[in-house]
Amino acid sequence: MFNFLFKRIRIYCQKWVIFRFASQTRLLSIVPIQITGTFITGLCLSLLFAACTANNPSNTTTVSANNSTQTKASVVRFGYQKSAILLKSKGLLEKRLQPEGVSVEWIEFPAGPQLLEAMNVGSIDLGHTGESPPIFAQAGGTAITYIAGIAPSPASSAILVSKNSAIKTVNDLKGKKIALQKGSSAHYMLVQILEKYGLKYSDIQPIYLPPADARAAFVRGSIDAWSIWDPFYAAAEKSGDARVLIDGTGINKQGGYYLASQKFASQQQEIIKTLLEEIQNFEQWSDQHRDEVAASLSPILGIDLETMKKTTNRRKFGITPISQELITLQQQVADKFYELKLIPKQINVKEAMLTPGQYAAFSPKVK
Repeated sequence: MFNFLFKRIRIYCQKWVIFRFASQTRLLSIVPIQITGTFITGLCLSLLFAACTANNPSNTTTVSANNSTQTKASVVRFGYQKSAILLKSKGLLEKRLQPEGVSVEWIEFPAGPQLLEAMNVGSIDLGHTGESPPIFAQAGGTAITYIAGIAPSPASSAILVSKNSAIKTVNDLKGKKIALQKGSSAHYMLVQILEKYGLKYSDIQPIYLPPADARAAFVRGSIDAWSIWDPFYAAAEKSGDARVLIDGTGINKQGGYYLASQKFASQQQEIIKTLLEEIQNFEQWSDQHRDEVAASLSPILGIDLETMKKTTNRRKFGITPISQELITLQQQVADKFYELKLIPKQINVKEAMLTPGQYAAFSPKVK
């Protein structure tokens, strides 16, 4: 009887493992994985043991997400983009959390979509993105939670063309190849700009590339325009081969978001409160010391000081609590991407939000 049951479970496990790994092919394709007989056998034995003990009350433990005895994390895995590199360089979060026995592990990503893919597979606990990546992530089934808003900096994103390009107006983009990171803030900015000037998304040829690849394509001249954000925008300005066709001023009504995995958001609210307080303090300091921020970032990013000052001055610093206004704006983003058939299903962004009371418990006070 045991052998028969074992064989049945093993067949089921093989099918389950193949399905689960196939569903993550896109992200895991960079990692060679071997599913050996030993792995399958071990997994099956684990499932068999679980099945044999599932009905034994003495082996069952239920932990509430709000349980006050929840174990505090010893490491916070923080996903970041280059726009937050100074926060990492200053080591402020580490200093604040060290007395509590918590360390910070920083993992850099080229853009928000890649960051949230990592959150989806459990590689990071929290991070920051523009407004669009969470929409695509939620539509794809990623269990995320919005924890704070980021102040909008509309002038920090732009559509760039070559300095010698014949493209002079937004309407000249019709039929042109425009590079952008799919599902990024630059994606939504492009959609908004096209609509403002009476163009449809289908009027252009979107070329989906991460920032580094888009930069290379821009330099080669294999694309006509590039929708991008700082500091990549600033680096292109520094090179002298880019001209700003239009930036996000008057277009972008919201900034980005800090997000956490649902598990981390439900179990580590004290850590989240501490992190947000420290981030808000740093943002307020940065707002009052812009020249120092530019001087610190210039050597780190390899951008000359004058360009870095220009970049810093067009940025608005600060984080904001999640409000009904932000939720409404974010739902509009989701509805637009669904209307354009860029996400597979319609979503309700509130399903990735906490209650007002929960936000009030850990959101820093805006001074």
